[in-house]
Amino acid sequence: MMRCKPVISSLAFASFLMGGAAPVAMASSSDDAQIRALRLEMAQMRKEMMGQITTLKSRLARTESVSHKQDHMSTASAHGGRAHREIASGPVDPSVQFNEPAPFANRIHLANAGTPTSDRGDVMSWKSFRAATKSDENVHVGGMIVGFPKGRFTVASEDGAYGLSIGLAFHEDFGGFFNSGPRGNEARGAFNSFTSNMRRLRIPFTFRYKNFVAAVTPDFGANHNDGYVGLYEGNLNYTGLHNTILTVGYFQPRVTEEDSESSNDFFTLERPSITDMVRNIAAGDARFSVGGLHYEKRWWIAGYFTGQEWGHRNASDMSSTYYGGGSGSTVDSQTGATLRVAGRPVATKNWDVHMGASGISAFRLACNSTDAYHCSRSTSFGQRPEFDIGEANLAATGGISNAAQVWAAGPELGVRWKRLIVKGEYYHVGVQRDAPGLKSAGFQGWYGSAAYTLFGNPRLYNEKEGAFGAPGVPEAQEFDPARNHWGALEVVGHYSVIDLNSRLNDANAKNVVRGGQQTVWTGGLNWYPNRHFRIMLDYSHFIVSRSMQATNIYGRTGNSVAARIQAGF
Repeated sequence: MMRCKPVISSLAFASFLMGGAAPVAMASSSDDAQIRALRLEMAQMRKEMMGQITTLKSRLARTESVSHKQDHMSTASAHGGRAHREIASGPVDPSVQFNEPAPFANRIHLANAGTPTSDRGDVMSWKSFRAATKSDENVHVGGMIVGFPKGRFTVASEDGAYGLSIGLAFHEDFGGFFNSGPRGNEARGAFNSFTSNMRRLRIPFTFRYKNFVAAVTPDFGANHNDGYVGLYEGNLNYTGLHNTILTVGYFQPRVTEEDSESSNDFFTLERPSITDMVRNIAAGDARFSVGGLHYEKRWWIAGYFTGQEWGHRNASDMSSTYYGGGSGSTVDSQTGATLRVAGRPVATKNWDVHMGASGISAFRLACNSTDAYHCSRSTSFGQRPEFDIGEANLAATGGISNAAQVWAAGPELGVRWKRLIVKGEYYHVGVQRDAPGLKSAGFQGWYGSAAYTLFGNPRLYNEKEGAFGAPGVPEAQEFDPARNHWGALEVVGHYSVIDLNSRLNDANAKNVVRGGQQTVWTGGLNWYPNRHFRIMLDYSHFIVSRSMQATNIYGRTGNSVAARIQAGF
């Protein structure tokens, strides 16, 4: 009690001085306006001080009560058996506010997970969204929360019912080919010695009302050359069921392990050729889809009914419309479906084992009118040598006529041991044909990839994607040479094969498809200075047997060096 009285006395004395200051001021001034202003100011100061005195008295009274209780509970000290007591401060009264704000009170911190953000709309349940907005420091402005949950700028209502998130996926590629020239009278093809391409420039907008989420992502880096603008996704999602996302609209259906990953997480600049080929049968970017996915710690499943790609019936840009070209002659759009199932039988600190299978089918191809009574259903396959800066296809089938259905299926396998990940997939592709004398065509492909994190947090398993994520850089480990912090660095590589030859020895020339076999060896380094930026460097060597392409009459080999600067928010 003796400690409390001097504090109260000092505050009362200060209040008394403030109360008596006004007459002195009036006596020393002849300006009535100034006197009135001083009176108002002093009255306001006195009111604020008296409020603080009242609050502090209340806190001191509570402190004294706690002290008395501790007196009864105190034990004798080791020196002379004398008792001692501790005085604990009472709870902070929120009504007490001082003019000087606490340092860093409005500082916004990013999440400490350290992994890159997705290249697509981050669709999560209302419960997960509220947890994400609370887990990071944020600013409350006029009943709204402004922050960066998972590293993406977000404005939300206090309860998280309404939300708007804006992101970025920026991939700028540059590099070129060497020792890749044509043989004999082959066409040279677009194999630049040096060029650049805005591979992706996506701005994901995610609009939320509770468990309903609309994702709209324009892409200013669409197609394989600079200058095209498209739509990566535009869909509506419902997330009210446990670990489930139901989707309708233009979307990228999740099929194959590689395609389920965000492009911000890729090992190398491009997907292996076989997974890119398979996904475009009835999935791929901006595909109309109706379906959903469900995930748990140990398993993952997704299935979608699919239709046409965005822009596929756009007659104004017949050869260059988004992702493969449109056709103004389409009178009956394609329909198809995808299914992917994955399991995770081993999930420990040092080990992850991933097993799965994917299937995809275009069970009715698009019908393009040839006259008033007939239509043509055809398909084709072709892949660049895994460096997408507008170069020509060397392995390609050309048009396959009378194609009734196209399908693909195959297994996936991945293993993580501490900092090392090894994974691979195999797929068989079939084309059913419906004209007399024509036989089905069959193609295949596979890849094997490996990644080892030299420093930084290693790649871990992403349960929501049923795939492996990218290395992480927590905020405390971000690139800062002065503190000997260097982010994360990994070395990667893969071996990739596609075989686009079918029935080469068939007596009927219409059954022969010589698309060539393409093999690509790739090695590279990925450096992550922090979770939002990455620099990639890849070297590739490709070998392609002869095909029916003008650029590959005799078989062709070559090399490429490519780099990517990446930003993701």
